[in-house]
Amino acid sequence: MDTAADDTMTDGSADAARRGSDDGRERSWRTWPPALPAGTRPYLAPLLLYGVTKLVGLGVFASLLTYAGDFRGKNPRFGGGAHWWDVLATWDGWWYLQVAEHGYSPSLVHLDSDGLFTVQQNSVAFFPLYPALIRMVSESTGLGLYGSGILVSVVSSFVAAAGIYAVISLVAGARAGTIAAGLWAVAPGAGVEWAVYSESLFVAIAAWACYAVMTRRWVAAGLLAFVAGLNRPTSAVLIGAVGLAALVTLARPESRREHGVRGPVYAMLVAPLGLLSYIAWVGYSTGEATAYFTLQREGWAHFFDYGAYTWDVLRNLAVGHGDYHFAFSTPDLLSLQLVLALPFLIALMLRKKPPLVLVAYTLATVITVLGTQQMFGNTMRYLLPAFPLLLAPAAALSRLKLPGLVVFFTTASIASGWYAHYVIFELGVP
Repeated sequence: MDTAADDTMTDGSADAARRGSDDGRERSWRTWPPALPAGTRPYLAPLLLYGVTKLVGLGVFASLLTYAGDFRGKNPRFGGGAHWWDVLATWDGWWYLQVAEHGYSPSLVHLDSDGLFTVQQNSVAFFPLYPALIRMVSESTGLGLYGSGILVSVVSSFVAAAGIYAVISLVAGARAGTIAAGLWAVAPGAGVEWAVYSESLFVAIAAWACYAVMTRRWVAAGLLAFVAGLNRPTSAVLIGAVGLAALVTLARPESRREHGVRGPVYAMLVAPLGLLSYIAWVGYSTGEATAYFTLQREGWAHFFDYGAYTWDVLRNLAVGHGDYHFAFSTPDLLSLQLVLALPFLIALMLRKKPPLVLVAYTLATVITVLGTQQMFGNTMRYLLPAFPLLLAPAAALSRLKLPGLVVFFTTASIASGWYAHYVIFELGVP
């Protein structure tokens, strides 16, 4: 009897297994493509909104470039090319591609000039993370350097949009987070997000670093800030924000007991190492400790002047003059409107009582941008990493119903092809 029972159970189990296997195969065909992990589903809407909005803006940009045709007569290094998409790899993009192809040749070559530029421009002004990724993608996929640069930027932009969604959702809810991702696609200066520029990569790192701090993942926050330091000099604001949040956590007994000491201390110590290491390497390679800052000041005329240049530009624009360095009328006027909107955006952001890391990161970004002499028309691009400024507009727009949001984003995406793309690349210097 035992043998018969065993045989019966074995046969039944085998039949059940075969039926389960057959059902599994049938279900796999019926549910293709396979279901996404539950953790990724909340990101579908913001990424879809971001991607569609960017595609519309890029399409309008391409149409405007083709219609005007001015890019065909420009130097391929300075806003020109044989095709409209070549424009996306000019200006700073040319430098990044040079680094990706040839690496660095650090040097400080002083020019026989008393003008604005007294040092020859050198590629070490451009941090290594983005061109290194371009080179790595190119060698691993077979794509050319241009295609690899665009691919890195586009993928990074989606990672950034997901990070913006994650951060804003924690403060104002998922609907506001989705809208914030869409707003970042049409923000002034957003044309560089899908170009051979490092903004998308930086914002991807910065957004997730802020999210890591907000969720008390201190090791991740420190490592992300470290990586950001290899991408852009403006990573100093992110490093400072992470460090300040960690310091405040350590200073409060209740948060110190809850989150421990090791994580915040680790974040504080590791965060600045990437930035400091690269600046130190430039100094060592050129034989001058402050070589990086000398190059920025005398090779690109970029330096912190406590807002003197910005004030000079504002006075000139107020009376319709262009008597200042790097004057470009259309981008300057658009940047002026953004600067005038900053007090309102900051005040509305603060009303939402965001976490300290977001406040510190945003205020430090604004102070750095407005306090530095650089091309004023690029203020739109320089403020692109200040994504927490989207918090209040996203929360307000989240009250709209779907038809209203469709009208808004349709209009904004079409318009962004001009103000966020064409103005930056063709009417100014990105």
